[in-house]
Amino acid sequence: MLSPQDQLTELVRTLETRQHVFATDPLLITEKLQNEEGKPIQKLHRRASRIDSNGNLTRVLGKIDGRIKGIMTLMSVVWCVSGFLGLFTLLQANVVNFFYVLVCLLGFHTIMLVGWLVLTLMKQSKQSSNWFANLVSPSYLIRGKDDVTQAAVSLYEQQLQHSGMRWYLGRFSHQLWLATLTGMLLAIIFLLIVRQYSFSWESTLLSDQTLITLTQVLGWLPSMVGFSVPDSAAIVQSRLVTDALPLSIARQWASLLIGSLLMYGIVPRAIAWVFCALMFRRKKMRLDTKLPYYQKIINFWQRQVIDADDFKQTPAPVVPKATVSSGNKLVALLEYPSKQDNWWQAGLNHDHAKTVASTVENFGIVDDREDMARLTTYLDTHPVQVILGIHSQALPDRGTLRKLDQIAGHAKHGLAVQLLGSENTDVDYKTARYQQWQTALATRQIGLVDSHEPSPASNVNK
Repeated sequence: MLSPQDQLTELVRTLETRQHVFATDPLLITEKLQNEEGKPIQKLHRRASRIDSNGNLTRVLGKIDGRIKGIMTLMSVVWCVSGFLGLFTLLQANVVNFFYVLVCLLGFHTIMLVGWLVLTLMKQSKQSSNWFANLVSPSYLIRGKDDVTQAAVSLYEQQLQHSGMRWYLGRFSHQLWLATLTGMLLAIIFLLIVRQYSFSWESTLLSDQTLITLTQVLGWLPSMVGFSVPDSAAIVQSRLVTDALPLSIARQWASLLIGSLLMYGIVPRAIAWVFCALMFRRKKMRLDTKLPYYQKIINFWQRQVIDADDFKQTPAPVVPKATVSSGNKLVALLEYPSKQDNWWQAGLNHDHAKTVASTVENFGIVDDREDMARLTTYLDTHPVQVILGIHSQALPDRGTLRKLDQIAGHAKHGLAVQLLGSENTDVDYKTARYQQWQTALATRQIGLVDSHEPSPASNVNK
């Protein structure tokens, strides 16, 4: 998995390539970060955090991550309870066969652990996380048709298919085994506290000496950490026991049972868990800053003037001033509403003689394809000049400029743009956005209506 900061940064990249409208303009944040100190990856993280100024992207990522971890925690609890209940059921009789109980505790666990170790030593790199990806698929865990949710779901599914997930899967598998063994350990301790057991053993093929040797070998590692091990006399005395054993002998067998579960079950599984965790951290998915998207941003931040005396700044393109005709006009707002009902009058009042005779058709807001089709149909049959109001929040991206070009192509008496400001908009933000629209309109030779409002640039100069 990517780190939370990398996830947010990658989600911003995905959404920006899909023309998503963020709470804060990415272009403005990118420009402000150019003069800030820090490594490129740190500045990319800062950029993503500032673009997500309302925290919406972080909330969606946190919701998916929380639900995946919730499923893993729930499964661990279920495995722990099943281990407790399984051993509780197994130890119902007062006289139990020690080796039978030990095989039930550690037999299948040991086979699975050895199998995992063999596959790991063989360096099997085949992807095996499909079942886990299906189990915790974000598309099942979170519902939503909005752009942010869909992009976040796609991002998590890509991470679940990453090659480093084999270690994440291994860690989760060992976690479930640890939960099961912990449940068994709790059950053993609980039952040994409240009940008195007698431990016996029996075998058709193995002799007493063989069982003595086997028990001593089995007890070597637990005895190293302080657990008691039955001696030869206690082992012989415990064969085919049907009644209560002396309490000292029963405690030796109980100590060996607990020690074997710890040293041959929990400790090896915990070591395997730590190993997978370290390997996952080593193979962890990293943010690919070599992608063209990130390289373009980093190159912009690293762009510097080598010699200020020889540097000549390229003059910014100047947008032509729109000429408002005296004929019929159609006014429309592009994507954003305006707080003023007659917003276009600020641009027409400079020539009262022309506006008296003009007829203004208010088309409303032009946003989706249906609005564009209705507008172009009207323009094809009505020779009018179009005055298009564009709010300061609007970004001159490809989709917006495509609409602008389409309207200009159908307006028989020309197109003029009037930029609508906002008193609550930050001055720096307003200045950057105004310059962006100046460049876009100048490239297309679309005139800008003088609305008699001080431009952001003039506010800054003051």
